Amino acid sequence: MRIIPAIDIIEGQCVRLSKGDYETKKVYNENPLEVAKAFEDSGIEYLHLVDLDGAKSKHIVNHKILENIATQTNLKIDFGGGLKSDKDLKIAFECGAKQITGGSVAVTDKSLFLDWVTKFGADKIILGADAKNGMIATGGWKESSDLQIENFIRDFVKDGIQYVISTDISKDGMLEGPSVDLYTSILKNNPKLNLIASGGISSLQDVEDVFEIGCEGVIIGKAIYENRISLKELERFVLEH
Repeated sequence: MRIIPAIDIIEGQCVRLSKGDYETKKVYNENPLEVAKAFEDSGIEYLHLVDLDGAKSKHIVNHKILENIATQTNLKIDFGGGLKSDKDLKIAFECGAKQITGGSVAVTDKSLFLDWVTKFGADKIILGADAKNGMIATGGWKESSDLQIENFIRDFVKDGIQYVISTDISKDGMLEGPSVDLYTSILKNNPKLNLIASGGISSLQDVEDVFEIGCEGVIIGKAIYENRISLKELERFVLEH
């Protein structure tokens, strides 16, 4: 299982939100590259980089930070937040992203999203399936839809999607544990899916739990920044698994 620490960017700073609410913003470091290097020094190979300014603006904003991290570390970066056009994707990949995550665009312009899968490859495009009360949310989690999360994922799997990041918004940043039941159900219905768990990770036991049910990756944010999980613990987990 891939251990994927998260760096969320607002105005060039490394921040975390609670339940996607920008009013809860907490700055943890003014230098995202410094944070990324600390991850790499601990044996981490992957990074989930989210352009929250981009999510708000509906186009890529913090691509220079992506480029800095990509050129000054060996981390394999998946990048998301506000990617709405071919131009956005071109910039993201040219700046060093190994994968991109599209959430809102998969709802608002499914044909464009599937065109990206065809153009760039299913191994490069991650479907962001972010839900509140079981329903897909869009627009930086500000807007709700009438799409039930499991039906949403199933339809995209039929269309060739291989990677999904699923965030239970009610869990995000709350340090109350992940949505294990939801992920178990998703994997039961889509056994070949590479499912990446996101939201609620609060301890190494939570990491073990999503590993046990078969998640391909787990995104960890606030638990690292609030010292609930140490980088040493994650380094040991990576070595043992």
